[in-house]
Amino acid sequence: MNYILNDFLTGLGLSEFHTLVANKAVLIAVAILISFIVDLIVKKVFLSIITRIIRKTKTKWDDIFLERGVFTRLVNIAPALVLYFAVSYIFPTADATESLIQRIILAYMITVVLFTLSSLISSINVIYSSYDISRNRPIKGYLQVVRVFIIMVGVVLIITTILDKSPLGFLSGIGALSAVIMLVFKDSILGLVASVQLTGNDMVRIGDWITVPDYGADGDVVDIKLQTVMIQNFDKTIVSVPIYSLISSSFKNWRGMSDSGGRRIKRHLSIDMNSIKFCSMEMIERFKKIDILGDYITGKQEEIDKDNLNKKANTSELINGRRMTNLGVFRAYIAAYLHHHPLIHDKMTFLVRQLQPTDKGIALEIYVFSRDQNWANYEGIQADIFDHLLATISFFDLTVYQALSGLDMRQDFQDKSIPLL
Repeated sequence: MNYILNDFLTGLGLSEFHTLVANKAVLIAVAILISFIVDLIVKKVFLSIITRIIRKTKTKWDDIFLERGVFTRLVNIAPALVLYFAVSYIFPTADATESLIQRIILAYMITVVLFTLSSLISSINVIYSSYDISRNRPIKGYLQVVRVFIIMVGVVLIITTILDKSPLGFLSGIGALSAVIMLVFKDSILGLVASVQLTGNDMVRIGDWITVPDYGADGDVVDIKLQTVMIQNFDKTIVSVPIYSLISSSFKNWRGMSDSGGRRIKRHLSIDMNSIKFCSMEMIERFKKIDILGDYITGKQEEIDKDNLNKKANTSELINGRRMTNLGVFRAYIAAYLHHHPLIHDKMTFLVRQLQPTDKGIALEIYVFSRDQNWANYEGIQADIFDHLLATISFFDLTVYQALSGLDMRQDFQDKSIPLL
């Protein structure tokens, strides 16, 4: 083909130099065209056939390899092989140009192999995680070490291939400068190690809401760089957090809350303990008229009466036997109210509980999850719930504990007709 092309170009009246240049240009264009065609065939035909075969098999391993891009990355080596062998044909004399081009192509193929091996390691971790033994004996850390080692070896091979140097000589030269390299690139090295750990463990993604108290950061991750993580606080300020600090210290990632479909509501009412009492018959009859509480009161009273009858309790005294209290009924009302609330998640943790009594009364805590995770809507849901509870608490003959203020003291003095100084 070379001779035919030379004769054709010479016949056009080109000089020997121009014929040589045109010949090389045509051969290079043909080589690129062939590599492009090979790339299309491999990706459109071969990869499509492999995908169909894998989809039809019963095993899951090959599906994971396909999803992780092992085959997709590996086929990128085919057009590079075409160009690699075409260089020897285009430049038959072993000159510096041929050697440099082949070394660059070889470095590219090494890079493709590195990405393929990285995908293969990720696939191995996914496959291993599907077995029960992975809960007790995880291998993710070991696979990360293997990945780092492979990347380091690959980078050395790429550099030595392009420079046409021996890998052993290159490594010995780096060893002599290791102390200087560690000093100059300390932050970059720490950032690289932290990046590998964060990515490998899927600890932080762009868009995650994270809280880093040591740096005053509480917002969304907008960028992840080699040395820093950029966080946009909710007041729109930007905080730059060293990426290594996310590994060396603690931070909170709210992604689990976002993925769960609910957002926690954890608030309490402080009840004045002096207002807690047994329910009288008048109170019980009044509570039965509450729509969401009527069935509970009827059933509970029947249960208590039956239990007192079996135990032959002397119910003439309030302290004997079992009785409902206004606090217990109010707690049941809160639970029923929240169960009927359309924006409270009924498939997640649902608690209405009493906390330890303190000098500020007894706390009645609500621990539930809102279906709406939007911050503004979430705060509105909380406010509506406690607005309702504060407005209805007096119906149960209970009072909310509230510390005395100066206005309370003034009103008390005026009621007792005590002159103020």
